Amino acid sequence: MKHYVFAGFIILCAVIIISESLHLRTVPSSSSALFGGVSLRLEYATSAEAQEMGLGGRANIPSDYGMLFVFPEDALYGFWMKDMLVSIDIFWLNNKGQVVSIKQNVATSSYPNVFYPTEPARYVLETVAGFARANNIATGTPLLLKNIPIVSE
Repeated sequence: MKHYVFAGFIILCAVIIISESLHLRTVPSSSSALFGGVSLRLEYATSAEAQEMGLGGRANIPSDYGMLFVFPEDALYGFWMKDMLVSIDIFWLNNKGQVVSIKQNVATSSYPNVFYPTEPARYVLETVAGFARANNIATGTPLLLKNIPIVSE
């Protein structure tokens, strides 16, 4: 009997490992990009859980780091500072990866305010506060990625 339980446990672990590795192949968890001529390490937020958490709970965001929220369609996606420990810049990008709206230096104390773009966007990028100003990011600036993950619902 113990052998069957152990074998079942091994098979379950193998199934979990295989399914996780297949998921990582279809949607990368991170990559790099050029944004305003600056190299930026990106983490993707493609699931509802990852998008709800965002950069919340992080005490430090490196100056060359960002989180890219990937949505299945263009819309007016709102963002707030729930559980945020540091201020950020928020960039809304169209389906071509060009900035259509920016909110700079969003303070943690702004919660529960919700910030929206001035026009529909497909992607949202969060970086450390001051990134837009330090790197002259403006409306129209492209985020250059080799592959932007696609999300369908």
